[in-house]
Amino acid sequence: MREPSFQIGWAFNIAPSVLMRIPSPVVAVIADVLQECHTHAKLKMLFMKHGAPGAAPKGNKLHMCMTWLNIVNEQCPSPLEVAGGLIMDVMDALPRTDPFDFDGKTNAAHLDARKRPILVVLEKNGLRYETGGHIYPVTGLAPSRTLDDILRGRDLTAISAEFQRAQQTLAKDPAAALLAACAIVEAFCKVYIEDTPGLEMPKAPTLKPLWAIVHKDLQLAPASELDEDLRRVLGGLASVVEGILTARTHASSAHGRGRIADKVELRHARLAVNASHTLVVFLLETWDARKATPGAERPRTRVGR
Repeated sequence: MREPSFQIGWAFNIAPSVLMRIPSPVVAVIADVLQECHTHAKLKMLFMKHGAPGAAPKGNKLHMCMTWLNIVNEQCPSPLEVAGGLIMDVMDALPRTDPFDFDGKTNAAHLDARKRPILVVLEKNGLRYETGGHIYPVTGLAPSRTLDDILRGRDLTAISAEFQRAQQTLAKDPAAALLAACAIVEAFCKVYIEDTPGLEMPKAPTLKPLWAIVHKDLQLAPASELDEDLRRVLGGLASVVEGILTARTHASSAHGRGRIADKVELRHARLAVNASHTLVVFLLETWDARKATPGAERPRTRVGR
């Protein structure tokens, strides 16, 4: 059964938390903030308290949060309601004076720094947070197409516009821009798997297992009959995805932190965003080429090593 599509922006006024999934960029930012704020044990308790199904996924805190939020999207009738509960402690925290708070974690500036990434990504995705753990769509907006629809419609202009959003965020927040671009690559992989007969969504619908399925099915390894230069370019796609995964991990670790050593450099984030854009366009064109010749042997351009 196909999972419901997430949207970039909404204009509904009816039980939104029951009908809507958590957009992938929102999943990435919420997971990042939660892993920064809580211990492993606290995160497990928090997810179970707010109705996340199943046992805690294995892995580090970031992987656990992202995987569990994706499971919430797939299995819970009210994903936004669960997400709102998870971030309530962070979003509703009030500054206070604590003589033993030597790191300043209870002052207004620190609390605002934790809330800001969530508020920004919610706004960009047509959502708003209200006190008490509630996430709602912003009313008064014209209905917009889902990212799934854009990908399925092969609308390269609209896809470029989504990456342009990430580009516009680069100077202010390179890590957030990189996370958003990675989320689009992840969204493509999900759409491809959903729309290709015989493929099944992995248990952990994150980029690494998603990509493993997509690159195997599209057979993107350089064939021997191709020119050497083209074979090198195609073979480099695997390195691009591995680099994007590494960059996303770095961005997730750096996002919201004040330590200069952890900052994602602008030029590195720009490279990853541009690489993500190029990759998605190439994959869409490869998918189209395969659909244009039904019954023909698939192009022998496997990315696997």
